[in-house]
Amino acid sequence: MICYAHRDSRAAFACEYVEAALHTSCELLLMDMSLSNQESPLAFLKPTRWSASPREKTRHLQMLLPWLLLLGGVRNAFAQSEFYAGLQAGVSTLSGDTASVLTASAANFSSYNPQNGIALSAIFGRNISEYVSLQADYIYNRNRLTLASGAFSNGTLNSYQEVRGSSQQSVIGDVLVYFRQRQSRLRPYLSVGTGVVHFSSFQQRVDLVAGSPSLPPQRFSSNLVALHVPVGMDVKLGGGWMFRYSFSETLTKNPISDHLSPPGPHSLKNFQNLFGIIKRF
Repeated sequence: MICYAHRDSRAAFACEYVEAALHTSCELLLMDMSLSNQESPLAFLKPTRWSASPREKTRHLQMLLPWLLLLGGVRNAFAQSEFYAGLQAGVSTLSGDTASVLTASAANFSSYNPQNGIALSAIFGRNISEYVSLQADYIYNRNRLTLASGAFSNGTLNSYQEVRGSSQQSVIGDVLVYFRQRQSRLRPYLSVGTGVVHFSSFQQRVDLVAGSPSLPPQRFSSNLVALHVPVGMDVKLGGGWMFRYSFSETLTKNPISDHLSPPGPHSLKNFQNLFGIIKRF
């Protein structure tokens, strides 16, 4: 591109600045903006190159410079975006619940006690900026439950205790916000997301039955909307590989308490400690 540097040094400096920012020629960018036989908002550029004075050329370049820098910034942002995928494994801990109802002539109680179980997670995401990523998660966990309920009325006791298995399959979308740049070795982050959880439970054995209590169904399942809140840290290993630790809480309606009598009042919370490896590509 002819910048008329010998006639106006400011125009030459503007051209060189634009070309350095975009890594390409200013004239090529301007010529590709519209066809030669079409009216363009930048149509004044054609006569500018041949007949405009150096002062007018400088003014036109100053008008174009912010827009060209904006295009260069968008181009660099897309160039910096990258995908990643990984696997994690760890421990899942469910929250328990209990309920009781007392009257002058009767007393009812119910509870369930969960045990820690295994959790597995597959993740796929994209870094959309230096500090923000979008991520999709598939999470599977299973936990053993012990349910108990009793009702005492008019001198009669009806109660039971049973052991059940349970599992959750979750599909979650998260937004991750990092506190350090992408090239940092340690990158802590906060995240929030939402998705769908499929909960299922089945009876394994009945330990105790007294009287004629009403037991939960042998099998039941629910599809639940979830709020997912993870925190964690990525540790750069080199070669595009990262180690990730995350601690998350998934909050849903409680399908276990719904099958107790009396029903429990609290939501179901699923706490997960996960460790894994991630690969950028």
